[in-house]
Amino acid sequence: QVQLVESGGGLVQPGGSLRLSCAASGSIFSVNTMGWYRQAPGKERELVASITSGGNTNYADSVKGRFTISRDNAKNTAYLQMNSLKPEDTAVYYCNYRRLSYNAWGQGTQVTVSS
Repeated sequence: QVQLVESGGGLVQPGGSLRLSCAASGSIFSVNTMGWYRQAPGKERELVASITSGGNTNYADSVKGRFTISRDNAKNTAYLQMNSLKPEDTAVYYCNYRRLSYNAWGQGTQVTVSS
């Protein structure tokens, strides 16, 4: 079992920045993928960004150039740096750990972009 704890959400004005963190604990394999998903009210959960343990990244088109995903393998922690935030980025952001067919999810952290 893998447990994920997210932090860093909050309220920010349009154009502002936030940094999300996701700390993983439990039975963690060295080869895995960690990612961030988000779900806005009335919408399906969508992938925002992911990063493999080898450092390969993948981003949704809507966040390319604004968001950066990174990880510290020694700390089993993933980060999402979000810049130039827009109101449409408002959602609950969930951390995900994936290895083969196993998926673990964090509890979610609210990000609200509003003036």
